[in-house]
Amino acid sequence: MNIPGADRISHGLPPCAGQVPELLVLSNGHGEDQIALRVVEALLVRQPQLHVGILPLVGEGQAYASAEARGQLVRVGPRQALPSGGFSNQSLRGLGRDLAAGLMGLSLRQWRWVRRWGATGAPILAVGDLLPLAFAWSSGSPFAFIGTPKSDYTWRTPPPEGWRSGWNPADAYHRCKGSEWDPWEWGLMASRSCRLVAVRDGLTARGLRRHGLRALAPGNPMLDGFALPPPPIWLAGQRPLLLLPGSRVPEALGNARRLLAAIPLLGTDPHHSGTTITVLLACGREPGLAAWADLLEHQGWHPDGLDGEAAAIGAVGSWRQGCCRVLLGPGQFSRWAAWGEVGLATAGTATEQLVGLGIPALSLPGPGPQFKAGFACRQSRLLGGAVLPCRSPAELARRLSALLRQPEQRRWLGQRGRQRMGRPGGSARLAALLEEHLLQPPQAPAVTQAASLG
Repeated sequence: MNIPGADRISHGLPPCAGQVPELLVLSNGHGEDQIALRVVEALLVRQPQLHVGILPLVGEGQAYASAEARGQLVRVGPRQALPSGGFSNQSLRGLGRDLAAGLMGLSLRQWRWVRRWGATGAPILAVGDLLPLAFAWSSGSPFAFIGTPKSDYTWRTPPPEGWRSGWNPADAYHRCKGSEWDPWEWGLMASRSCRLVAVRDGLTARGLRRHGLRALAPGNPMLDGFALPPPPIWLAGQRPLLLLPGSRVPEALGNARRLLAAIPLLGTDPHHSGTTITVLLACGREPGLAAWADLLEHQGWHPDGLDGEAAAIGAVGSWRQGCCRVLLGPGQFSRWAAWGEVGLATAGTATEQLVGLGIPALSLPGPGPQFKAGFACRQSRLLGGAVLPCRSPAELARRLSALLRQPEQRRWLGQRGRQRMGRPGGSARLAALLEEHLLQPPQAPAVTQAASLG
């Protein structure tokens, strides 16, 4: 069925027929969106004329908004924000709320949309886990799969001390398979339509290759795109900490409240008396300044006035409590990432990026929906202990004080994090592999293929 201009817009496609997407990208989560974006940007360096459509299977795909505004890609198909933020698998309550908000209907509409795309024969890049993999396979189109969340490091690494002991049925299950990926996922990856399988590390790729899959580990796109400017001179002599509360509202506020409760306890530690402790609170664009000011002032932090030095690094607010200072920086994570001696983190992707840059971190799980105890424990195992979960603000303050007094321990944990996350440059290597295995090299303008997407 042809899609006239007005109908094309209603289907999430651009109105100009010359810009019909030639590659569809499926991603299912905030971290997966960021990884897919890095790969797409690297692919467009190689093929600037390629038209890319993005279907975020979870949420609205806000990570793509800036690239879409620049004309690099277009978001397509049915999209809807859900109450769990994509973490319905973390609890029955989250699943129930998502189902009540229309999860099943949304997934069905998305599946039908991908099937219509498949009728054109145009290629698909799936980024994430089983859901985008299954959608891509069901389309009948040639596809590539970048498996982001699963790593064999998780079940091969002991849990952090005090968090779990004894026999773990999930670990035993993965050990029997020899991979964290499941047999039904192997089957989809082994299909004739699947032209490329890339996973996050060499250990996981070796596990899949033992099952006959040609899995590759070309590098982790999460570590690409960091400019890493040097810290400002005035930060020297202080003890800078990077606080990452996560990007989901309202969970980020609750996370920050628990993490910030540990900072005044550190300020009373005699080992750090007379030293300014500067907390670089790298948050998302939401919630706004007023919400953060309310949270901080309820915890006893006093507005400090934003000086020119703090404003120059992107801070929008400053608060003090004793010898401790908090600077609020919406969207400043990539700029501030390497400035902290230690991270205080209840984030997913951002925590992995931080330890991949060699900064150890402490976490403090809460009620979720994302950063719960199970998530924190799994993240610690994935990263080889480079992020250590704590059970209370008091425990976090004790561990933080010890880490600040032990530079060798910080360096060792930082090296561990770098080793688990791998080297940067994965986006460019994945783009080259996609061009080789999934896409044709740049040629004359292709004939558009989206006529049956209506």
